[in-house]
Order: sequence, then C-alpha cells, then structure tokens
Amino acid sequence: MNRDRVAVLITCHNRKPKTLACLDALFKQVLPPEVTIEVYLVDDGSSDGTAEAVHQTYPQVQIIYGDGNLYWNGGMRLAFAQASEQDYDYYLWLNDDTLLYPDALGTLLTTSSHLVEQGNDCAIVVGSAQDPDKGIHTYGGVVKEHWWHPFHFRKVKPKEVVQQCDSMNGNCVLIPRSVVQVVGNLDPVLTHYAGDYDYGLRAQKHGCTVWIAPGYAGTCSSNTSLNPTLNSDQTKQEQLQQMSQPKGLPLKDATLISLEEWKVFTQRHGGLLWPIYWLLPYRRLLLSWPLGKRKRN
Repeated sequence: MNRDRVAVLITCHNRKPKTLACLDALFKQVLPPEVTIEVYLVDDGSSDGTAEAVHQTYPQVQIIYGDGNLYWNGGMRLAFAQASEQDYDYYLWLNDDTLLYPDALGTLLTTSSHLVEQGNDCAIVVGSAQDPDKGIHTYGGVVKEHWWHPFHFRKVKPKEVVQQCDSMNGNCVLIPRSVVQVVGNLDPVLTHYAGDYDYGLRAQKHGCTVWIAPGYAGTCSSNTSLNPTLNSDQTKQEQLQQMSQPKGLPLKDATLISLEEWKVFTQRHGGLLWPIYWLLPYRRLLLSWPLGKRKRN
C-alpha cells in the first residue's frame, strides 16, 4: 500500500489560544489510514507559554525555536527546511489562526491526486478560508486582475470544482514533493509579506501550476490590521521607519514594505517595467506629505 506522508508547517508568535485551536482542528482531520501527518511548529520567541502548552498537549509536534525575528516568511522557511530533510510526499502550509474543517486535508490530497491524473504533475493546491462569523471569503487563491499590471491581484472564491489561479495566500497550501524539488524553499530575502505570492509565481516560472481546491478548507478571520487609514499623526521619518520594519506600513488597501524587499519582488516578476511597478505603491505615501509633515509638539 502506498502511503502519503504530509509535513504540516506552522509558525507562531504569542498566539497560544489560536495556535492550540489550530492544532486541535488539524489533529481532528478525517483521513484514510494511508495518510500520516507530522507537524513542524516554529515558535518564534513567544513569551506567552505557547511552546510549553503545545508540548504538553501535543507532544508529537516537533517544536523549532526562533529568536522572535523570523516573522511569517522566516518561520515558515525554517520549518520548511527542517521538514524537507525527511523528503515528505506533501508539505502543508498552515497559518496558526486557520481552523481546518474535518475533511479539509482529505479534499486537498484528493484534488492533488486528480490533478496528477490529468497531467498536472507539479501542482500546488490552495485551500480557501472564510470568516468564522460572517462566512465571507477571506484567503485563498489569487489571479492577476489586469494583464497590464502584474501586481494587481484579486482573490478568487472557491467553487464546487477546481480552479486554476496565479498565486495564493499562504494560510492553507498543499505543496507536493514534485514542486519542492524544482522550486525549493521560500525566499530568505522576504521577511514577512509577499513570500507566499512569490512562491506561487516562482512555481509557475518553473513549469508548475497553482489550483484552488473545491469548497472551503476552514475559517480564518481577515487581518484587520491591513485596512487602516494612513496615520496622519506620524512624521515622515516615523512612516519611513515603520515601512522598513518587517510588518511594513499599512495603508487602506495595501501594505508598504521596505524598498529593498519590494524591489526583489518586482524585479523578479515585473518584467521590463519593473522599476515603475517598484516605485508606484510609494506614491501614496508621498501624496500624504503636502507641504511636508510638521513635527508634533
């Protein structure tokens, strides 16, 4: 009997209740006996007892300790690297605030098998998430909204059938060994944002495909911190300093990350016009500085 070994990759920081709830839903997955899962959890310097609680409740989880400076991309990259040494059949990215439905992983694996049968040997399968209270779509696969702008992405709601997409949010993503063998790990240049989008886009450049699995895989609330208005009380220097931090400077419908990281992303995926796409998002910050910002008293 062929067995499918799945490495589940999670990173967390000071979200003990959410992390434990995520693991609880994960270990309640309804799976055939030939499927086994092993969890690699990066605890990135949590001070709320996350690692201790996980070890006590789920001793089978392999905990990897970070220093608090890994953030999402760094933590997932570390878990990915350690799991890859064991050469699993599949790697499941899972955010610690995503609660899987009992049949989620089974659906992802079945979708992957069907895609292989159809000739898609290197196919990433994305699980979609919905808000736990409102039921609205929050995360999943994305497509390029305009042919003339490679960085305008639109989230795609799942249907009852599989759908092809351009890239994905990293909340729930199943990556088979065949993809890892050609794409490798997440890019260490990216700290927190854009690592998931970059991976999907790089995968396509290597001849892989990205697909949205049928139905919803679980629940995950939208990150409301991504939708504030620009803080007019901040000085120019404060805004630039925040932009250079790992979590960036949040605007109404986007987050400005450091010029260096955004340059890597746009240069890699923006074609000949990448310098324009590189500088374009920062116009909003410049437009917020009419006549210059005055320092606060």
